[in-house]
Amino acid sequence: MMWKEVLELRQDPRIFSVIFIAPIIQLTVLGYAATTDVRNVPVVIVDADRSSASQTLISRFNAAGIFSIVSVVSSIREVDPYLEGGKAWMALSIPSDYGNDIAAGRPASLQIVADGSDASSTNIAMGYASNLVAGYAQDLIEARASVAVPAAAAGVSGGGIDPRVRVWFNPTIESRYFMLPGIFALLLLVVTSNLSSMAVVREREIGTLEQLNVTPLGRLQLIFGKLLPYAAIGMIDAVIVLTVIVFWFHVPLRGSFWLLIAMSLIYLMTTLGLGLFISTISNTQQQAMMTSTFFFMTPMMYLSGFVFPIENMPAWIQPLTYLIPLRYFVIMLRGIFLKGVGLETLWPQALGLFIWGVVILTLAVLRSSKRLA
Repeated sequence: MMWKEVLELRQDPRIFSVIFIAPIIQLTVLGYAATTDVRNVPVVIVDADRSSASQTLISRFNAAGIFSIVSVVSSIREVDPYLEGGKAWMALSIPSDYGNDIAAGRPASLQIVADGSDASSTNIAMGYASNLVAGYAQDLIEARASVAVPAAAAGVSGGGIDPRVRVWFNPTIESRYFMLPGIFALLLLVVTSNLSSMAVVREREIGTLEQLNVTPLGRLQLIFGKLLPYAAIGMIDAVIVLTVIVFWFHVPLRGSFWLLIAMSLIYLMTTLGLGLFISTISNTQQQAMMTSTFFFMTPMMYLSGFVFPIENMPAWIQPLTYLIPLRYFVIMLRGIFLKGVGLETLWPQALGLFIWGVVILTLAVLRSSKRLA
């Protein structure tokens, strides 16, 4: 039986290449992308002081090699678009009297606001920020050490910095709030793409595709007749999974339920189109499964930001993530679930997902035909 399987693999060069070439490609790409280190954390600075002391602190963040300052604004009210739109993970607020407090040796307060929708990365980034501020405070104390005796005689305190950290969107840093929306997207991808890809290939394998080809149904009628039942199955799965996420795991749904359903429909168009496209390049169910797993689902899982932050990936890999539909849907899910934002913020992701779905569905339809392969 083992030798028979080997002979069958040798007779099918496509499945042979999927088994051996695809893992090598994935190992090469994901070896760079799959990292849990947090780097290039986008930070927006609220500098209400605009003093030399505040500039020194900002320079510390800029020179740390961990943070990437996306903007310096003057008011805390300007922070909302950066955190809601995902342009920044954290916001550092420097009060207007910061420089005077540091010069006078009085305690100075800083506020750090963090986006808690990505619990794992936020915890690490907050640790980096707290350590950086603590190290800077220690440097200030050591700088005053040489004048400690005169200062004590004059009744001047040593001062310091009191960082006040507040997490938005996920105050308790619950990891399931971050993971479950991504799992929801992944489940829809696996179920609908596999079902739609296997259905057409199975017809070809058992010989019933020839019978379908002689019917008066047109190509589009045949295709949508195959896909619509799986779209209905996908929506039923979506409602069931959403119910479990909200009522069993108590993940807050702060945004619009109907917007979530509408975005799920667009996402289903992409996953069903992907499954149909896989069926056009596969001759057997085994080949369809291997192609789907190695060339589509695994890269989507690792390169979509579902597991590893895209900002931590090498610069040459990050543009490739725009080809991943799961990236757009995961961002929308976390925005709707945790941030409560609407289409006015998520429209770039919605547009990207819609374009991806139209393109893949068009390619699948063009490759399909009523002729036997």
